[in-house]
Amino acid sequence: MLEVVHNSLVKSTRNLLENCAGCEAGQSVLFIHETETDGYYDPALPELVAKAAKQLGYQSELYGVALHKQATQLAPDLVARIERADCAVFLARLGDQIRFRPNALKSAQVICHALDCEMMGSPFGETEYHAFAALEQIVTKSMSAARDIHVTCPAGTDYRGSVGNSKTTACNTALKRFPLSVFKPVSSKGFTGHIAQKGFLTGTGSSYYTPWTCEIRDTLFVRINGSYIQGFDGTEQDVKSARAHYEYVGRTLKLDTYAVHSWHAGIHPGLSYKQKAARHFERWSGGAFGNPRILHLHTCGREPPGEISLNVLDPTVRLDGVAVWENGRLFPERLAGGAALLSRYPEMKEIFDNPRTSVGQSAGGRLSYR
Repeated sequence: MLEVVHNSLVKSTRNLLENCAGCEAGQSVLFIHETETDGYYDPALPELVAKAAKQLGYQSELYGVALHKQATQLAPDLVARIERADCAVFLARLGDQIRFRPNALKSAQVICHALDCEMMGSPFGETEYHAFAALEQIVTKSMSAARDIHVTCPAGTDYRGSVGNSKTTACNTALKRFPLSVFKPVSSKGFTGHIAQKGFLTGTGSSYYTPWTCEIRDTLFVRINGSYIQGFDGTEQDVKSARAHYEYVGRTLKLDTYAVHSWHAGIHPGLSYKQKAARHFERWSGGAFGNPRILHLHTCGREPPGEISLNVLDPTVRLDGVAVWENGRLFPERLAGGAALLSRYPEMKEIFDNPRTSVGQSAGGRLSYR
């Protein structure tokens, strides 16, 4: 007898498979999950989502994979299994690691950024995927059209420029993302200024190296001109630590160390990340970025997504003077088509009216290394 799964997980699973992946009941779904139990993904999540899929009429199969620190391609056995399925859902960091590497597999492939049952069964997983797909398009179009984009934050970020030619907009991921929680990355080429960093520098989820995170004790200003970091300003210790970390990662992974690839911000206020970032930096980097309170830049490497993420807490992003993000809150109604979109999707409007505010902060409301 089929075990009945909680309604919230069934609703989110339907949203994942039907609205995001474009699947239909009766089709086969391969759920790729991690064999590690290091606290990144909730170990109960894959089985419960697979059961929810069966409850919805899908053929579900679970497939475990180990974490490889620098995965660049899928193992042949996994490729064969994905090819046999109608859809593959990555409940594993492997999806993030290969997300910018196109493949010829015809099956629908989705990375799930809901990392536990609570996130999956919350408004983050439940709210209509198509609503955020439409919002992503509105934001991306507005970014491309803006003559002046100005990013600031309470810590002192001042980063400014424009997309200019729309061809300079950075590439999107090869796999679909669920929930859809960021807009298409914006190329750094047309931007200059400085990014304020507090707490730490950490990775992007592409490769896992040790140490993956570098402590910032005060406020570090990262000076950027177009596609390159020009230098660091701050205390002697923070500048020394940041420079050593960049040099180590660049040397270890054979990258263009101070390259800056692109940036984007979260668009999904239904996302709540309740753990402190310091408890599991890798998990935080892969789970909190979709909340509008966080904007991040992909640095250290010419190819997306880079290997060091610069994270801005509570950004204000002005498009031609209009604060579309204001102190970490996104206002879709300030964009052309945004008010109509909120009217069309009342569930979406509710979470923008009452946004979740937990994004991994420590005591004092800041992102901290400890």
